[in-house]
Amino acid sequence: MPLLKNQRNVLRFPRLDTVLMVENFIQKHDGELKKKALWEKLPKKMMYQTFCVTIDYLLNSRKISIDKEGKIGWIYYPTQTRNLASQKDLFWNSK
Repeated sequence: MPLLKNQRNVLRFPRLDTVLMVENFIQKHDGELKKKALWEKLPKKMMYQTFCVTIDYLLNSRKISIDKEGKIGWIYYPTQTRNLASQKDLFWNSK
């Protein structure tokens, strides 16, 4: 699945420090804010289009989710997942 459907229309792609800033902010405000409110409260200002590209990347990499109210939550917890997967009383049903 391509990151963006139409990459030709993107004026600016986010830098790594920008993506990390957005990731950290979402982790701290997990499930509290909708997309536009989150963009307005970021510690550093950025173009909305760059923010949208960052959100698309985080959604496609399955680090965040958006609930039915439109609030963004952090869902990437690899350490806890690994710990749960190693428990013998839990199993994965692939049906």
